[in-house]
Amino acid sequence: MANIVALFWDVGGVVLSNGWDASARAEAVRRFSLDAADFSERHRRAEGELETGKITLEAYLDRTVFFRERPFARDEFTNFIFAQSRENKETRVLLDELTATRRYFLATLNNESEELNACRIRKFDLTRNFTAFFSSCYLRARKPDPLIYQLALGITQRVPEECIFIDDRPANLEPAKALGMRAILFRSAEELRASLAESGVRPVFVGG
Repeated sequence: MANIVALFWDVGGVVLSNGWDASARAEAVRRFSLDAADFSERHRRAEGELETGKITLEAYLDRTVFFRERPFARDEFTNFIFAQSRENKETRVLLDELTATRRYFLATLNNESEELNACRIRKFDLTRNFTAFFSSCYLRARKPDPLIYQLALGITQRVPEECIFIDDRPANLEPAKALGMRAILFRSAEELRASLAESGVRPVFVGG
């Protein structure tokens, strides 16, 4: 078994909460009195382009919310989107311990719009742990398209067998496994710690 030298991480549902998922959109529908069916369909049509950087967040909002006058400001809605993110503190502790070893290349491999991705990187200081951000908005491809995994491996020049990919969605793990990467389904930080140990990845305790 090859030694692991690189770990690629999903962000939403693993390191942080999901950024703009169904529950957040449902809360937006309630808070801003949107037509649920109409907003859902408009989001469905625009989501792929938003997450692959083909349209901006402003253009997405034009299509999904502000295609007509609203009794609330655009900034109010945008701030609501940005405010939905939360940190998974247990995962972050594990990440800090892995970072402290200086043994592993740590990077994200995530689907996210450019504006929300940048906000989350800044808000939660993700550069503390991650050297690179292989995000769908930058690579113009999103999981589970095999291309995004191939690009991450090609750009880093990593051997798949020496890499682990961590995600909370089974469908996103399949292309990684097909390329030869080891794949771990995230359920909790505790389970992840045990799964990493099975692959020889052992963090350094950095707590007080």
